[in-house]
Amino acid sequence: MSHEDVHEPEPGLQRPAKEDNSEDEMDMTPMVDITFLLLIFFMITAAFALQKSIEVPPMDSDEASQAVTVEDLEKDSVTVRIDGDDIYWVGAPLWEDEQKATSGEEMRAKLREAREGKGGKHGRGPAKMLVQAHGDATHERVVTAMDGGSAVGMEEIRLMTYEEGDL
Repeated sequence: MSHEDVHEPEPGLQRPAKEDNSEDEMDMTPMVDITFLLLIFFMITAAFALQKSIEVPPMDSDEASQAVTVEDLEKDSVTVRIDGDDIYWVGAPLWEDEQKATSGEEMRAKLREAREGKGGKHGRGPAKMLVQAHGDATHERVVTAMDGGSAVGMEEIRLMTYEEGDL
């Protein structure tokens, strides 16, 4: 074989020589940088909603030994009863009968009246509230009632559940 028989390919058509597999891997440093930048961006721009909280005072040992009846609680509290059909019934010591409220707005208005002492014979209404929720009442209605009491300035809010025939 002579030197003339060896055919050399043209310079632009040569295949590149196969390189090591270590250079086939992608450099992850820019991806990590972008991830941290996005994380910081979303943390700064996120709107954090303030959640309402209800303070629960610690129970004293002498309070734990005393049994409290529903009648005792209703005597000096505004009562919001939520029946199995999700209808509010608002009662106050100053009122003769419970008043029906089908929406949260109506219930809040009646709570405000009870808290201000309107519709009764005496002055300002009680600052305590008792929420009586039927076992079939939705959680949303119970939370709405408790939020309504908090909004009108009830200082103490208690929650109890009942079933048919309990009350």
